[in-house]
Amino acid sequence: MTIQWFPGHMNKAKREVSEKLKYVDLVLELVDARLPQSSRNPLLDKIIQNKPRLMILNKIDLADPVATKQWLAEFERQGIPAIGINAKEDHAKKKIMTGANEVLKEKKARDASRGIKPRAIRAMVIGIPNVGKSTLLNRLVGKKIAATGNKPGVTKGQQWLKISGSLELLDTPGILWPKFEDERVAKKLAVTGAIKDQLLHLDDLAIYALDFLSEHYPDSLVKRYGFTKEDLTVGGVEQLLLISKKRGFKDDYEKGATLFLTELRNGMLGGITFDIVPEQN
Repeated sequence: MTIQWFPGHMNKAKREVSEKLKYVDLVLELVDARLPQSSRNPLLDKIIQNKPRLMILNKIDLADPVATKQWLAEFERQGIPAIGINAKEDHAKKKIMTGANEVLKEKKARDASRGIKPRAIRAMVIGIPNVGKSTLLNRLVGKKIAATGNKPGVTKGQQWLKISGSLELLDTPGILWPKFEDERVAKKLAVTGAIKDQLLHLDDLAIYALDFLSEHYPDSLVKRYGFTKEDLTVGGVEQLLLISKKRGFKDDYEKGATLFLTELRNGMLGGITFDIVPEQN
């Protein structure tokens, strides 16, 4: 699978982030809890360098809760403070404020010792398209201030948003790297909707996802589609045809792929996490 990107606007966004870093105290790195590693921008560490950071795993309602706990522990092990949220829920704001204050606790103590008057935390939100930035910003502000949609790349431009007297956010465009070194990363992003469906073959994505679920989440296929033990062993191609028939599409596997991916993305197969936490030696 070859995916070509036009990196011009990505480079512009990267420059904007680099220029604005000096104005913020904290970087909020937003990722998809279903893809805690694959939905990260591999260039981000180089861009933000030593700036304090809070990792936010969004869409935990769609992810495997056990895997989410493992990933939160893994990021903490790497020295990256991390929290899990569902941006559609009210308590997301409180969790982010608590996490931000914890990350900046030492800085605030230093400022207080120097007699510097407390002010609102200034933070920058960074994340690749479709990790839920617009939904989160709308939740934090308490009204619809950012365009949202289920298509990647809806949010455009850059703006300061006053959340309260204690937090100000700088929204930034989604940054997606212009090429993929690992084809599996591209497939995972596509399965969860971060890459436009028009760029890929949906049946290939469905087959990839079915193979993954058969290995790691077989019960979800049994519960949703009535798969038998034998069905779980036949492979993604046959499973896709089986789903198409079960849903009345006969041999129209393209309709079956669309249905399956839609149900998967909407959480109708339960919490699924596609990134496996690396084992520690």
